[in-house]
Amino acid sequence: MELKNHFENIRLIIRQGRAKALQAAYTEQLKVYWNIGAYVHQKLDASNWGVKVVDTLASWLKENEPGLKGFDRRELYRMQDFYLTWHNLDWSALKETGTAIVATLSPQLQSINNQRFQIVGSLTPQLGEIPVILGKLSWTHHVEILKGASVLEEKVFYLLLAIREAYSVRDLRRQIKTSLYERQKMSSQRIVASQHPAAEKIPTIFRDKYIFEFLDLPQQHNESDFQKALIGRLKQFILELGKDFIFMGEEYHLQVGKRDFYIDLLFFHREMQCLVGFELKVQEFEPEHLGKLNFYLEALDRDVKKPHENPSIGVLLCKSKENEVVEYALSRNISPALVADYETKMIDKGLLQRMLHEWADSISRHK
Repeated sequence: MELKNHFENIRLIIRQGRAKALQAAYTEQLKVYWNIGAYVHQKLDASNWGVKVVDTLASWLKENEPGLKGFDRRELYRMQDFYLTWHNLDWSALKETGTAIVATLSPQLQSINNQRFQIVGSLTPQLGEIPVILGKLSWTHHVEILKGASVLEEKVFYLLLAIREAYSVRDLRRQIKTSLYERQKMSSQRIVASQHPAAEKIPTIFRDKYIFEFLDLPQQHNESDFQKALIGRLKQFILELGKDFIFMGEEYHLQVGKRDFYIDLLFFHREMQCLVGFELKVQEFEPEHLGKLNFYLEALDRDVKKPHENPSIGVLLCKSKENEVVEYALSRNISPALVADYETKMIDKGLLQRMLHEWADSISRHK
């Protein structure tokens, strides 16, 4: 057993070394793209080059560096876009005055403090420096953000989220495709939770609506089908919830007196240090659903929760809900809980953006 511990330590050294080498490779690659983006932008901005010069540059590189890939016309303009997106952003100001949606990812902003990596070489005076935080993602991650996000706040959101959640490129692409930014922005204002003190963090951790397009469920399905489908795609389910959720079990057994009860899904949330119980409903939310959830939360707190952990949180995941009914039902609720709904098909991004604009206009009119 002692030898195994030593072997594990050696494996850890190898993995840490690989991670550092990969990080260094990301950084060096990004420096190259940043330099090129800055150089091309400065020449175009000063009208020294016309747009056709970029085409000529791409052809020249292909001819003179035949083994070089990723430097065609489209990629050269993408490098310029990469530089333009991030070179003037005041990260320290963003940390202080960031909007609510970016503030949900504040741990990354707290650690930035305008750190930058130095670019060495004769071009340094013209091209400046590159923010350290950008080197925490690969170029392919950055391309997904540049392609999929339209406004700066959205790009910052996905950048920080990908770092915090350690997304693969595939995971990041999925979150952009399912319009997570728009959904999170609407949820931060629309989500309705109980008034319990333990529910304070709910709007920053949970969402008003979840997308389970990966389940491939028929339009008509029962709660058993829904639960089995979620467990069958647990990795994707946790990706949609957030990677701080640790799965503890389905049909989690609770015994109260001589009777047996079962909560549909039970998780533990690392950041909030609490149990999170999910009850699944394949119909519209009804106020009486909360009674059962409150009972489960009381049982979890009395019989399952550890002394150092925070009060358990309950989530009613319903096929649909009417926000006013939810608000009334939760206004005097004694337990930390929320009600969310779900979709089994992708929501059109354009539709979500229009809804977001309409919602923002409505808020501003009523101020």
